[in-house]
Amino acid sequence: MKVTINRKAHFNAAHRLNNPNWSDEKNREVFGKCSNPNYHGHNYELIVSVKGEVDPESGFVMNLDVLRRIIEDEVEEYLDHKNLNLDIEYFKTINPTAENIVVLIWNRIRAKLNNDLELKVTLYETPRNYVEYEGD
Repeated sequence: MKVTINRKAHFNAAHRLNNPNWSDEKNREVFGKCSNPNYHGHNYELIVSVKGEVDPESGFVMNLDVLRRIIEDEVEEYLDHKNLNLDIEYFKTINPTAENIVVLIWNRIRAKLNNDLELKVTLYETPRNYVEYEGD
């Protein structure tokens, strides 16, 4: 039987949405106030969902304390209180949209999980705007 376990987390970060090939006017038109040259911040909320077979000996899909440490190391310590455009190498050439942030987070967590586990990451940029990624 497969069961999904979930762990919530959060981090705060600043970013600027900007395409350097576009004029300031076009960036403002497409990204609105998110293209502010002085950046802006979000209180990101995160739900990490891991799905797999329940181990008959432990009763776990995976130990939630292990998942907590992975999220702390790979997401919170890495992204919290950072300027994504300036501090995170990945975003020096990729626009730090919610879509691109969730893919980065998924890749960092996926690398730490057993291959037999499925992973889904849900990232809330605001309480009403969120993205999901399952590695597709």
